[in-house]
Amino acid sequence: IMGEKLAITSRTPQTTRHRFRAVYDTGDMQMIIVDTPGIHKPKDALGEELNESALQALADVDVIAFLIDASQPVGTGDEWIANHVNELSCGKILVISKADLVKKPVIAERLEQARGLCDFDAEVVVSAKHNRGLDDFIDVVYSLLPTGPRWFPKDTGVDLSDEVLIAEFIREKILRSTFDEVPHSVGVAVEDIERIEDRRLMRIWAVIYVERDSQKGIIIGKHGAMLQTIGSEAREDIEKLLGLHVNLKLWVKVRPDWRNRASDLRTLGYDAK
Repeated sequence: IMGEKLAITSRTPQTTRHRFRAVYDTGDMQMIIVDTPGIHKPKDALGEELNESALQALADVDVIAFLIDASQPVGTGDEWIANHVNELSCGKILVISKADLVKKPVIAERLEQARGLCDFDAEVVVSAKHNRGLDDFIDVVYSLLPTGPRWFPKDTGVDLSDEVLIAEFIREKILRSTFDEVPHSVGVAVEDIERIEDRRLMRIWAVIYVERDSQKGIIIGKHGAMLQTIGSEAREDIEKLLGLHVNLKLWVKVRPDWRNRASDLRTLGYDAK
């Protein structure tokens, strides 16, 4: 919808860790899209913070888009989330996403399964990858939004800082390059940024935090090959975001059990309060 890369994606559950807003403006409508961490059963303090962040967002919106992955059957997790959504008086849209991955009979089955979860005001089938159904989704949101003022200037994009977006782009490459227990144990913090105007260059120093020495070895890789791949792929996204050449320096540090310490969660920007 926004036409640029803002939220990271991967096959790892709970990829999204930051709640943020993107402003889509058509001239006669301003849609403030609030992306939240996925609501899930938490296993540590980080998971509890992510859940709190998502649930806080539910209380402040006019419309909720309830996403169902077309490639996965509706399950108990969807039912658990629906119980929270049903308590709210805002507009509710059932969105069947990733429609390009399955055939029409499966989409019909998902719709039928999902309709029983909640009293939805509308339903939309989308494939973001193929730009299918997005205009329909925007039209449905328009119909459910209340009349009100323009809350943000027209040229507003996203309310995350460059530092947070850069850290997220780095974390995405780690999620896509590593497996098993490593992704959930990873946090990224941008330590410093230096912009050199006459060379249209930005130097960035970032630290990747893990919880065990074995995870540090996996991310660095043999002769530093994995870390070099992560940095190279992340740099491409960062350069597109900033419109500048980027010199990216990465370090990997072990911080045992950081996901259960409030001070570490604050340092890495995961405190929902």
